[in-house]
Amino acid sequence: MDDEIDSLIEANTFAAVDAPPGTRAVVYVRVSSKGQLNTDYDPEGISIPAQRAACTRKADQLGLTVIGEYVEPGRSATEMTKRVAFQQMLERIRRERDVDYVIVHKLSRFARNRLDDAIVMADLKKRGVTLISATEQIDNTPEGQLMHGILATFNQYRSAADGADIAYKMGQKAKTGGTLGRAPIGYLNTLDRVDGREIRSVAIDPERAPFVKLAFELYASGTYTLDDITTELADRGLRSRPTATRPAAPIVVSKVQRLLRDRYYLGEIEYKGETYDGRHEPLIDPELFEKVQTLLDARNKSGERRIKNDHYLKGTIWCGRCRLEDHVIKRMILMRATGRNGGEYAYFFCRGVQDHTCDAPYSNVERVERAIEAHYKTIRLSGEFIAAVKERLEAAIADKARAEQLLRQQLETQLRQLAVKEENLIDLAADGELPTARIKVKLHEIGRTRTKLTAQLDTVELDLSGGLAYINAHLELLADPQELYRRASDEMRRQLNQAFFGRIYVVNDEVIGDELTSPLVELLAAERGWTALQAGQSLETAMVGAKAEEARRRLIGQK
Repeated sequence: MDDEIDSLIEANTFAAVDAPPGTRAVVYVRVSSKGQLNTDYDPEGISIPAQRAACTRKADQLGLTVIGEYVEPGRSATEMTKRVAFQQMLERIRRERDVDYVIVHKLSRFARNRLDDAIVMADLKKRGVTLISATEQIDNTPEGQLMHGILATFNQYRSAADGADIAYKMGQKAKTGGTLGRAPIGYLNTLDRVDGREIRSVAIDPERAPFVKLAFELYASGTYTLDDITTELADRGLRSRPTATRPAAPIVVSKVQRLLRDRYYLGEIEYKGETYDGRHEPLIDPELFEKVQTLLDARNKSGERRIKNDHYLKGTIWCGRCRLEDHVIKRMILMRATGRNGGEYAYFFCRGVQDHTCDAPYSNVERVERAIEAHYKTIRLSGEFIAAVKERLEAAIADKARAEQLLRQQLETQLRQLAVKEENLIDLAADGELPTARIKVKLHEIGRTRTKLTAQLDTVELDLSGGLAYINAHLELLADPQELYRRASDEMRRQLNQAFFGRIYVVNDEVIGDELTSPLVELLAAERGWTALQAGQSLETAMVGAKAEEARRRLIGQK
């Protein structure tokens, strides 16, 4: 398979032909997996020929001459550096300087996230090369650049949405009692085959399950500590299950503590705070489990002094002085104290104060809260920009919907063609014109191809209104985020802080900078560029201003 793929790359990366400067284009097409590669009688699969045809039509429409084609047939693209054909194309652009345009089927074929997109686009622009999408409206005009940014952000959103879909499926599996991932020590993940289907299940590990029961029994006796049990289990020969990267080894104290708290051994599944009845066999009876929990709780109270200080800003604010002066990142932690009059007060301080690496003063909690609230003004989007984004986004969604509809039609045509071929083969079998063995092979191939096409058809998404509603909702939130934050509960404020900010840097009760999360950072940058363009500035000036503002927010170059 790898030799076949390499030959495809070599065959479709051809030398330049004569074409006047300003009209020279290369085509880049890609599928994500080898499974997509073998979805038709054509060895390149369905996706690559379809992409090639669309890119060629686009070149003809623009009067461009295709002087090279770079095919990425079924290689992993999680990192751009691992795309062989993509790197070959970039190297040619840098070395030969004979390319004016790069044509792709969709922007999602070019980059999966906004950061990769920005890095490569900056390199192409420096060399005078324009990126063109065969199905999307992106080019070097201000409107095209705005559309590019919106599409790149939307593609990243789709990637995140796929992750949410996986989380949903995991939740459904938990609700039906299925084990999520690797079973804990004492159990083994198994694979059963029933009526030709592979079913993943869990069975008791005969080697390690007795040790798990022993751990519960020893702790329930009241005469063994966690350290004692860890030593006892190691002496008796308990070892963890080996993996491809880690050999079997004695388990540690923390592992024993988690084991004794794990309700999986009761036959239950826990997922995101909810508990469900599992399909696996329990190892520990409820009475023994509860006895161990009671003893663990009692020892925690008597043996350890635990102080829990919670606040919705914990995990959000970081020491600005350490960031500015020492260029290190240190968290600010919360402390509550009681004054001489018996009143309680709270303050934040840098963790570096404890180890004498930072001399930043303590920050009053209430003043920091007010400073964060005021800081929300800086992430507000103008109404005009929101309206412009919505307009462009609706057009982009419409374009994507049309492309998805065309893909669906293509797949349905392929399925109809398969049905005709199948009927013809059956007729030949009935007439006895072909050997039965050959017909069976052909029918089997058709069946496999139909399964792959049907699976691909199931992924075609014609209704993209959900994604549009999701982004529109976030745009509305950013119309007046400060007012939203002011009216929010503490828990909602925590969620807003985590959604908008990676870090907020604080010194002397004041916010001096932040690190924004995606897609907010891209939206704010797009607004700055859009505002500058509306004011008559050039695209280059707008980009310089956006970068300067991002640097200010991140405290880069300040000391």
